[in-house]
Amino acid sequence: MADFKRKTLQLSSGKQIKLFGNSMAIGKSLELGEGYRPNILACNDGVSESNSPASVHNPFRLTRDELIELADYNIQLWMDLKKNIYKHGIDNPMIFEMELPPQNKLAKPGTKKNGPEGEVKKIASPKSDNKL
Repeated sequence: MADFKRKTLQLSSGKQIKLFGNSMAIGKSLELGEGYRPNILACNDGVSESNSPASVHNPFRLTRDELIELADYNIQLWMDLKKNIYKHGIDNPMIFEMELPPQNKLAKPGTKKNGPEGEVKKIASPKSDNKL
Protein backbone atom coordinates (compact mmCIF):
# COMPACT_ATOMS: atom_id res chain seq x y z
CA MET A 1 0.00 0.00 0.00
CA ALA A 2 1.19 3.54 -0.71
CA ASP A 3 2.82 5.54 2.05
CA PHE A 4 3.75 9.21 2.34
CA LYS A 5 6.95 10.13 4.19
CA ARG A 6 9.17 13.21 4.05
CA LYS A 7 7.49 14.72 0.99
CA THR A 8 7.85 11.43 -0.91
CA LEU A 9 5.00 9.20 -1.99
CA GLN A 10 6.26 5.62 -1.84
CA LEU A 11 4.30 3.08 -3.88
CA SER A 12 4.27 -0.68 -3.29
CA SER A 13 5.92 -1.13 -6.71
CA GLY A 14 9.00 0.65 -5.35
CA LYS A 15 8.39 3.81 -7.37
CA GLN A 16 8.83 7.05 -5.43
CA ILE A 17 7.30 10.41 -6.30
CA LYS A 18 8.88 13.53 -4.80
CA LEU A 19 6.36 16.23 -3.96
CA PHE A 20 6.89 19.89 -3.11
CA GLY A 21 4.26 19.94 -0.39
CA ASN A 22 2.69 17.42 1.91
CA SER A 23 -0.50 16.41 0.14
CA MET A 24 -2.09 15.38 -3.14
CA ALA A 25 -5.33 16.69 -4.56
CA ILE A 26 -7.94 15.59 -7.07
CA GLY A 27 -10.02 18.05 -9.05
CA LYS A 28 -13.57 17.77 -10.33
CA SER A 29 -12.15 16.75 -13.72
CA LEU A 30 -10.37 13.86 -11.91
CA GLU A 31 -6.94 15.31 -12.70
CA LEU A 32 -4.35 14.79 -9.96
CA GLY A 33 -1.87 17.28 -8.59
CA GLU A 34 -0.28 18.60 -5.48
CA GLY A 35 -2.47 20.30 -2.94
CA TYR A 36 0.28 21.83 -0.87
CA ARG A 37 -1.59 24.85 0.44
CA PRO A 38 -3.57 23.83 3.55
CA ASN A 39 -6.05 26.71 3.44
CA ILE A 40 -9.34 24.92 4.23
CA LEU A 41 -8.52 22.82 7.31
CA ALA A 42 -5.06 22.51 8.84
CA CYS A 43 -3.09 22.29 12.04
CA ASN A 44 -1.58 25.55 13.16
CA ASP A 45 1.44 24.24 15.03
CA GLY A 46 2.20 27.54 16.75
CA VAL A 47 5.81 27.73 15.53
CA SER A 48 5.31 30.90 13.51
CA GLU A 49 3.06 32.59 16.06
CA SER A 50 5.40 33.09 19.02
CA ASN A 51 5.19 29.48 20.23
CA SER A 52 1.45 29.52 20.88
CA PRO A 53 -0.13 26.08 21.43
CA ALA A 54 -1.16 24.04 18.41
CA SER A 55 -4.67 24.66 17.16
CA VAL A 56 -6.98 23.85 14.26
CA HIS A 57 -7.02 26.37 11.41
CA ASN A 58 -10.60 26.42 10.02
CA PRO A 59 -11.00 29.80 8.25
CA PHE A 60 -14.37 28.90 6.70
CA ARG A 61 -15.73 27.75 10.08
CA LEU A 62 -16.80 24.43 8.60
CA THR A 63 -18.95 22.28 10.82
CA ARG A 64 -18.41 18.59 11.48
CA ASP A 65 -21.12 17.67 8.95
CA GLU A 66 -19.66 20.02 6.33
CA LEU A 67 -16.20 18.46 6.74
CA ILE A 68 -17.71 14.97 6.43
CA GLU A 69 -19.51 16.14 3.25
CA LEU A 70 -16.23 17.50 1.88
CA ALA A 71 -14.49 14.18 2.65
CA ASP A 72 -17.32 12.22 0.98
CA TYR A 73 -17.08 14.46 -2.10
CA ASN A 74 -13.33 13.87 -2.46
CA ILE A 75 -13.66 10.14 -1.78
CA GLN A 76 -16.28 9.95 -4.56
CA LEU A 77 -13.91 11.73 -6.97
CA TRP A 78 -11.15 9.22 -6.18
CA MET A 79 -13.64 6.35 -6.67
CA ASP A 80 -14.75 7.85 -10.01
CA LEU A 81 -11.11 8.04 -11.14
CA LYS A 82 -10.54 4.42 -10.09
CA LYS A 83 -13.67 3.28 -11.97
CA ASN A 84 -12.62 5.19 -15.10
CA ILE A 85 -9.10 3.74 -15.03
CA TYR A 86 -10.54 0.21 -14.85
CA LYS A 87 -12.98 1.03 -17.65
CA HIS A 88 -10.73 2.99 -20.06
CA GLY A 89 -7.13 2.19 -19.08
CA ILE A 90 -4.44 4.74 -18.25
CA ASP A 91 -3.70 6.00 -21.77
CA ASN A 92 -7.24 7.06 -22.68
CA PRO A 93 -8.32 10.66 -21.98
CA MET A 94 -11.79 9.30 -21.21
CA ILE A 95 -10.57 8.63 -17.65
CA PHE A 96 -11.01 12.34 -17.01
CA GLU A 97 -14.41 13.95 -16.48
CA MET A 98 -14.13 16.81 -18.94
CA GLU A 99 -15.38 17.88 -22.31
CA LEU A 100 -13.03 16.58 -24.99
CA PRO A 101 -12.89 18.09 -28.47
CA PRO A 102 -14.79 16.09 -31.09
CA GLN A 103 -12.58 13.67 -33.04
CA ASN A 104 -14.60 14.06 -36.24
CA LYS A 105 -15.10 17.72 -37.13
CA LEU A 106 -17.72 16.83 -39.76
CA ALA A 107 -20.14 15.40 -37.24
CA LYS A 108 -21.81 17.66 -34.70
CA PRO A 109 -21.06 16.89 -31.02
CA GLY A 110 -23.57 14.39 -29.66
CA THR A 111 -24.33 12.90 -33.08
CA LYS A 112 -23.10 9.80 -34.85
CA LYS A 113 -23.39 8.91 -38.53
CA ASN A 114 -25.22 5.65 -38.93
CA GLY A 115 -26.28 3.72 -42.02
CA PRO A 116 -25.39 3.77 -45.72
CA GLU A 117 -27.16 7.05 -46.47
CA GLY A 118 -25.38 8.78 -43.59
CA GLU A 119 -28.46 9.29 -41.45
CA VAL A 120 -27.57 10.99 -38.20
CA LYS A 121 -28.41 9.23 -34.95
CA LYS A 122 -28.45 11.15 -31.66
CA ILE A 123 -26.29 9.60 -28.95
CA ALA A 124 -26.57 10.30 -25.26
CA SER A 125 -24.10 12.74 -23.77
CA PRO A 126 -21.96 11.58 -20.84
CA LYS A 127 -23.57 11.77 -17.43
CA SER A 128 -22.52 14.83 -15.43
CA ASP A 129 -23.14 14.76 -11.71
CA ASN A 130 -23.52 18.02 -9.90
CA LYS A 131 -21.63 17.23 -6.71
CA LEU A 132 -21.29 19.72 -3.91
